[in-house]
Amino acid sequence: MVSAGGGFAYVAAMHDSFPHCLHLARAGLNGFAVIYRPDAQLACEDLARAVSFIFAHAEELEVDTAGYSLWGGSAGARMAAYVGGYGPAAFGGDEVPQPAAVVMQYTGHRDLSGADPATYACVGDRDGIANWRTMQARIDEFTASGVPTEFHVYEGLGHGFGLGLDTVAEG
Repeated sequence: MVSAGGGFAYVAAMHDSFPHCLHLARAGLNGFAVIYRPDAQLACEDLARAVSFIFAHAEELEVDTAGYSLWGGSAGARMAAYVGGYGPAAFGGDEVPQPAAVVMQYTGHRDLSGADPATYACVGDRDGIANWRTMQARIDEFTASGVPTEFHVYEGLGHGFGLGLDTVAEG
């Protein structure tokens, strides 16, 4: 499940989540772009309902829900972290397993649920919206508590680099 950024003012799916889903599909994986209502609470509720829908319709959709992950950029990363850490049921979704991982791009999200899944995070060192040090501090707390993590700071990149094509973040 991939949630785009947009500052909870709009959903930047065309450049943030759709390209990620296409990349996943080309790798033989399922990717679902979540188009949510642009409000932090409502967006998390929409993501929780989307996860619940996929679980309820997995056979019909021909997807395997084992080891699913929640991805997001900017505001979408916050959604992924909240729903991944607290679970879809906390936002009105069904009781389903926690994701295997959360993938977060360019966000300054600091909340920790205490039950957070493995987390990959990346941010540019020139991001004027999400300071890389904020994400580093979050990842350091995860690592100290035994949560598997991977963190990358990309030199010279600002906010919203997406797949990182033709940048130091590519690949």
